[in-house]
Amino acid sequence: MRHEGLCVSLVPLFNHLEIEDQQKIHSLVTHRKVEKGEQIFAPDGDAQLVIVARGSLKVYQLSTNGKEQLLRVVEPGGYEGESQLFGVPNETLFGEALEKTEVCVLKQTDFSELLLQYPAISVKLLEINAGKMATIQQQTQFLMMERVEERLAVYLLDLAKATGSSQVSIPMKMKELAAFMGTTPETISRKLKLLESKGFIKREKRNILIIEEEQLEEI
Repeated sequence: MRHEGLCVSLVPLFNHLEIEDQQKIHSLVTHRKVEKGEQIFAPDGDAQLVIVARGSLKVYQLSTNGKEQLLRVVEPGGYEGESQLFGVPNETLFGEALEKTEVCVLKQTDFSELLLQYPAISVKLLEINAGKMATIQQQTQFLMMERVEERLAVYLLDLAKATGSSQVSIPMKMKELAAFMGTTPETISRKLKLLESKGFIKREKRNILIIEEEQLEEI
């Protein structure tokens, strides 16, 4: 099966709908192949849902001094921008391909047209997405993890994937990183020391060398 045929069914926002409704949405999807380093979306761009069919992209924002702050890595089956379909503007987020990547894009204008034509889809989508839309925040994936070291391990692995190197630099101050992960700077510092004492990483201030990637993944 071609990836183009999978895009809509990959997204929880749509995959609970009847297949006929999915096909109606699929007919409005645009397919893009992008190269490593190519920007896929940016603040103040067209409102759209971006579904990753193959490859991966990094989602980041810029700090006040213009430094890139990685938020997450989106892999096949993942998506960004569902809130934009309902009129919430993207004011801070950038998306960039980490490798050769295939994405499927549904523009908000097409989505609005779809809802006008098929009111039943609107009701279904709102029912499915209501709970998620009420709680979406940039660091949701971290806050769902009970242990801070688990959140930290995921973040370090995402940094490594985003940079293509086991030598990474945390782009935020400890205070910012702690707020992002829902904990305190002291806890972040302790957990980094814990990972270092186990030989998983080597740390020099905000510079981290990942030594045992598999051990971090197991966390």
